[in-house]
Amino acid sequence: MSKKIVILNGSPRRKGSTTVLTAEFARGAKETGNTITEFFLDEMDIHGCKGCFGGHSSRECPCVQKDDMAKIYPVVKECDVVVLATPLYYWNMSGQIRTAIDRLFALEEGDGNLLRGNGKSSALLMAAEGNAFEDVLLYYDHLMEHLRWENLGHVLAGRCGHIGDIEGKPELQQAYELGKSIQ
Repeated sequence: MSKKIVILNGSPRRKGSTTVLTAEFARGAKETGNTITEFFLDEMDIHGCKGCFGGHSSRECPCVQKDDMAKIYPVVKECDVVVLATPLYYWNMSGQIRTAIDRLFALEEGDGNLLRGNGKSSALLMAAEGNAFEDVLLYYDHLMEHLRWENLGHVLAGRCGHIGDIEGKPELQQAYELGKSIQ
């Protein structure tokens, strides 16, 4: 049975290593009949969470803020798999993806928790100039535990500081295989 997969791409580079990883993941996932919706977060107008606890999960737009998260909420509500794709910035995810993750909290508020549990799963795709992924993996593991999502795995491509550095790396095949494994 095919899955609905949403990719939240937190890279500011359309041709960067993170985007190349997501393309390989998507290629593998599509080959097994899955549907992909990808959001390039850097090109969207997404404001930081206000911490107001004013969200209501059952609303069409569960957050009190009216911005481009309104495009993401319905897709995340209906998907089976959420892929977090991001470069490594200061031992963590990029600000673009962290902002979107924070705003997903609105799906946990109000009339029912539409984010936590619900049979969702997730994967992490990352590229970095170096190889210091330990801290971000700890965050990701805690996030998966909180959300009660199945962790499908991660692909971490180090030594990719410049556009093109990822070409020929084994992580591209790993991303493809991870995408293909989702059925």
